[in-house]
Amino acid sequence: MNIAIDGPAGAGKSTIAKRIAKKLGYIYVDTGAMYRAMALYFIRSGVGADDTAAIDSGCENADISIEYRNGEQAVILNGEDVTGLLRTEEVGNMASATSVNGNVRKKLVQLQQKLAATNDVVMDGRDIGTVVLPGAEVKVFLTASSAVRAKRRYDELVAKGETPDITKIEADIRERDERDMTREISPLRQAEDATLIDSSYMTIDEVVDAVVDLLP
Repeated sequence: MNIAIDGPAGAGKSTIAKRIAKKLGYIYVDTGAMYRAMALYFIRSGVGADDTAAIDSGCENADISIEYRNGEQAVILNGEDVTGLLRTEEVGNMASATSVNGNVRKKLVQLQQKLAATNDVVMDGRDIGTVVLPGAEVKVFLTASSAVRAKRRYDELVAKGETPDITKIEADIRERDERDMTREISPLRQAEDATLIDSSYMTIDEVVDAVVDLLP
């Protein structure tokens, strides 16, 4: 059984997917974390977001794998657990910029499809229902207003002791939405057979229940 959850940045995809996987006993595959791990590799290597040649060669040198520890996903980059390093704005913006690269996407999509072919999975990202798992039994497009998504991100950063600018956060979210929706390769869009869920005024539990209710 495959559950595909797509949607824009900050819509709560990862939180919802993790809850659903735990509730159903499925494997959670955070595709965004895999792209962020690749982005972290590029940042560490001094590769620019617009350096296509370096990004292409970087794909060959970056080994990204997934391990599951007590039901939680750990992202391994060249032998190092980098799970705790993937949620910064710098990494997120680099991931959005480099995920349009065909070689980056090809390598990571192959790993994602292999996982889904042999396991019950919940997978979230930008093009799961349209490209990665077009045959998924359940497809959801999860969204929320840019203002709500910015406030969620702001609260998350404040809780970590940071002093973010919520206006800049929302501007970054709008810019990322535009980039994700207009990119040439696998743009962000709702699959024709996906159920739209706007989580702006829903609790996490309400969203989880709405998705689980879609199971055949």
